[in-house]
Amino acid sequence: MTNALFREDSYLQSCQAVVTASTEQGFCVDQTVFYPLGGGQPGDSGMGSWDGKQARIADTRNSPEGILHVVEPGDDVPAVGSAVELTLDWERRFAHMRMHTALHLLGSILKYGVTGGNISAIKSRLDFDTEDSVDKESVSAALNALIAANHAIECRWISEQELDENPSLVRTMSVQPPRGKGDIRLLEIAGVDLQPCGGTHVRSSGEVGLIRIGKVEKKGRRNRRVNIHFDN
Repeated sequence: MTNALFREDSYLQSCQAVVTASTEQGFCVDQTVFYPLGGGQPGDSGMGSWDGKQARIADTRNSPEGILHVVEPGDDVPAVGSAVELTLDWERRFAHMRMHTALHLLGSILKYGVTGGNISAIKSRLDFDTEDSVDKESVSAALNALIAANHAIECRWISEQELDENPSLVRTMSVQPPRGKGDIRLLEIAGVDLQPCGGTHVRSSGEVGLIRIGKVEKKGRRNRRVNIHFDN
C-alpha cells in the first residue's frame, strides 16, 4: 500500500518514490504527495519523472494496489522498481485545500446534517438536510469573519472507539469515516469546528481568502445546496 504523505503535511509539493505497480492506465508507488479522489475532493494532478522521461498525471485514485497515479493517454508509464519524482500541480491542489477548509467553515455556520458536497478549484458546494431558507448575506458575512479571524487549523487522530463514543462529531449523513484502517483523522479549526476528515487543508483560516456565496438551490423538500466561490 502507499504511504500517504499528505495526511501529515498537506504542503509537501513533491517527493521521491519507488514504483510498486504499473499498468497502461498508470502506476502506484510506495509513498506519494498526491491526494486520491475521495470525500468530495478531486484527485491531484501533476508530473512524474524518471530516467529522463516524464508522464503527465491527470488524476489520482485509490486502487487495490495502492494510490494509482493515472497518466494522460499516450504518455509513458514507469516500470515496477523505477525511482520516480512526483510533483504536484500545486496551484490546483492549494485551491482545493482552501476550498475544502472553506466548506468546513460553512458547515460550522449552517449547523445541519450534510447530505453531499463537491470541491473544485473554482466552485464548491455543500448540501444541507434542512427546510430552512439560507440568508446569503448573513452567511457570507459570518463565513468571511471566520476567515479573517485566522483560526489555527490542525489534524489529530482518535480511535474508532472514541469516535463511537462521540457520534456528534460526524456531520455527514451519507458517508461515514472509513473504518478498519486504524485511527480516525480529525480536522480541528480552533474554537470553530471539529470533525473527521481525510482531505487536505490549509494551516489557518486566513489562507482561505475571501469567499462569495453563490446560488442557494432547493434540491428537495429537505435539501438546500449552498455554492461558494473565491471572491477575487
